[in-house]
Amino acid sequence: MQIQVSNLNKSYFDGEGRKLHILRGLNFEAKSGSTVAIVGASGTGKSTFLHTIGTLESIDEGQLCLDGRDLTNLTRDQAAQFRNEKIGFIFQFHQLLQDFTALENVMIPQLIQGENAEVIQKNALDLLEKVGLSERAGHKPTQLSGGEQQRVAIARALVNRPRVVLADEPTGNLDEETGDQVMEILLRLNLENETTLIMITHNNSLASVMQYQHRMENGKLHLLTND
Repeated sequence: MQIQVSNLNKSYFDGEGRKLHILRGLNFEAKSGSTVAIVGASGTGKSTFLHTIGTLESIDEGQLCLDGRDLTNLTRDQAAQFRNEKIGFIFQFHQLLQDFTALENVMIPQLIQGENAEVIQKNALDLLEKVGLSERAGHKPTQLSGGEQQRVAIARALVNRPRVVLADEPTGNLDEETGDQVMEILLRLNLENETTLIMITHNNSLASVMQYQHRMENGKLHLLTND
């Protein structure tokens, strides 16, 4: 999925009613199937940017287009439908449902859409096998390591076959070795599924293996390197 962002502006009001400008005339483009790392200091707007292109948050001004479709003025219901069909999210702290097994957690996005349960289970098992967790399908999150939980989260993000995957510090809560393993899985699945992968990370070595690296500064993205 190709992503094009033009003159994006986003602000919030703090507890005292002061307007805080987070994103300031930001421009960004990602080629379909590419891998993109976004680095920068904490509080510079990286997560806000990810949420806006993922339609989790509205924008104040500017234009957001995915595969040529203008998403700028979608209603809340339209944005939710687009997210469910086209976008997969991976967060630092997994956000798995603790009372459900790994398999059930992966199945949930498709169950919400009302698809056939037998087909959904097969899809979920196939994805758990791809991330090396087929033997842990019946375990709940508390019975899994941090790295295993993140691999479940990756499988859940991919179960709807999204066109773009947005990952916010997916290795930030993991040790270096486990983080490298998670990163290898993300890149391998990116190639297999031809998804566009956009990842926020503080880890420069992980960012360096992505095709494109951008730094967030003063509410804008600056391209550092490309392939």
